[in-house]
Amino acid sequence: MPDDADAAAEPSDDEVVRTAAEAAEGIVFKHYDQSTVTDLDITVTFEADVLDVDVYLNAPEDAGPDPDAVAQEAVETAGEAVDELFEA
Repeated sequence: MPDDADAAAEPSDDEVVRTAAEAAEGIVFKHYDQSTVTDLDITVTFEADVLDVDVYLNAPEDAGPDPDAVAQEAVETAGEAVDELFEA
């Protein structure tokens, strides 16, 4: 059974969601100029210790890398950022 010190060391749900969203957004704008992206929707939930990240990206295919590949990289990076948050 975890003690109060362990519980206090865990990041809050809001912190987890914010970390994941910021990481995903960072990947998208690493690959595209903000003015190039016509639509970006990042949805992050963290309930019962389960992280769910969904990235919808609409950018011209001739503006850079494949938008689907960038969206997938953003999802993976968000998960890695949250893993690092819990390891800290």
